[in-house]
Amino acid sequence: MLSIAGATRRDVDVVAYSRAMFPKAYFPRLRGLRWLREQYRSRVGKDRLLLGAEQHRYRAQRAEDVFDAAAWRRDGGFRDDAAIHFYNHHEAHSLPTLFYSPWPDALLVTADGGGDNVNYSYRHFAERRLTTLYGDDTCLFLPNPVDSLGRAYSAATKSLGFRPNRHEGKLTGLAAMGKPTAADTIAGYFSVAPDGRIQSSFRSYHQMNALMRRLAKQAGREDFAASIQKVLEDTMLLSLQRLLQQHPARHLGLSGGVFANVKLNRLLAEQLPIDELFIFPAMGDDGLPIGGALSYLMQRDGLAPWLERRRDLGDVYLGRDFQAGLDDGIAATPGIHRVNEAPVDGAVKRLVAGEIGAIFNGRMEYGPRALGARTILANPARRGTHDLLNERLSRSEFMPFAPVITAERAAEVFDVNPVNARACRYMTIACDVRPEWRDRIPAVVHVDGSARPQVIARPDNPLYYDIVEGFARASGLPVLVNTSFNVHEEPIVNSPDEALRALLDRRIDFLVTTGGLYRRDAT
Repeated sequence: MLSIAGATRRDVDVVAYSRAMFPKAYFPRLRGLRWLREQYRSRVGKDRLLLGAEQHRYRAQRAEDVFDAAAWRRDGGFRDDAAIHFYNHHEAHSLPTLFYSPWPDALLVTADGGGDNVNYSYRHFAERRLTTLYGDDTCLFLPNPVDSLGRAYSAATKSLGFRPNRHEGKLTGLAAMGKPTAADTIAGYFSVAPDGRIQSSFRSYHQMNALMRRLAKQAGREDFAASIQKVLEDTMLLSLQRLLQQHPARHLGLSGGVFANVKLNRLLAEQLPIDELFIFPAMGDDGLPIGGALSYLMQRDGLAPWLERRRDLGDVYLGRDFQAGLDDGIAATPGIHRVNEAPVDGAVKRLVAGEIGAIFNGRMEYGPRALGARTILANPARRGTHDLLNERLSRSEFMPFAPVITAERAAEVFDVNPVNARACRYMTIACDVRPEWRDRIPAVVHVDGSARPQVIARPDNPLYYDIVEGFARASGLPVLVNTSFNVHEEPIVNSPDEALRALLDRRIDFLVTTGGLYRRDAT
């Protein structure tokens, strides 16, 4: 990010950082037998310590009481006068949902696999006051709770042979294909207190993991996925219902990895008495840097000035811009040629014909969703599109691919409404597909009749918008398939070279930019 901004570490005035893992050399309290033990652990690859855990161990109110911040700052290449702000994990998750919303009131909820000794946080905003109900730094010194639904969901993911903290979306897709036969067993370990706090009777995460492995073997893949999804939905819904009863608000801000679950988010939008729901697009730990900066600014300036500077989030095209010389560079690539057609018209014609294309446009998206800067597009009307894309991209997805639609026509095809519209802008929520459209766009409709749409406005991305609108005129379908521009298990394409490799490797049939449309040379 510094290089994108044209800055260096010497330009940095403040470093906002989580209480994350740091090399042991920065912890001066390591002495005696513990020093010897940690030396041994370092030899087997465990050469870092969690700063928050060290504060917990020594009951240190300040990170600097257990951490040599000056040495870390110096070794990191920052100025000696650069301030270091260690922020609360869950506060950093929650603050962007309020800062990027004009709400007069809100309930801010975070849920994840854990951070700063808790797995959830609840904050209430009303009458220009922000109150932490649970999850602040006082929790650093409490026993670590074994109550994370996020950890349970990840354990379920691993129990089915998938990669935890990566493939949870596969379970979300599988869940619609099964019956929650094991839900009662899992739910028996979780409860919701009268104040809305989620609790569990697990004695350890080892016990939780063992239960998930046993139930996965007993229930079968689809039924087990349906079971953990139901427990997640039912428990979170009851928690938020009780929180809203005691802390009324008409707006709900959600962040943390649990809220990457678009089916859960849909349930909350439909079942809670709220006017709007907003999930920060980078809801996982990739969103912490923004939240950490907002935490520092609130601490420095106070809440009132911080609130006055609130703004709409806008688009999230925040990556490196490769536009300068982009098209000349692509056209000069061996094996690639520019098609003598307008980019939008050429893309539309090929999508109607069933080809698979990709957009490479401007700065890359921030967050886990493809939002039109590095996006693969396809025709949603073809039933074979799902299998074709999986074959081309070496994927094995259980969810259908996501649709993209213009804001003007979104409510015509999907149940997009004032509560979920802003979440749909960033593709962080599922919703119902209108029954009359389901057979017309089968590639983007799940077995339960839902989809995870991206709703776009032209000012955010004119090229993307014009292709979607042009396809609607040419085909009668206002929807295109939108999936991330990457092969399975590889990062999303960032640079032009990576995009061209996908074209040359026949992952896509054409590549479109604002300046041209490109294909492989005939062989």
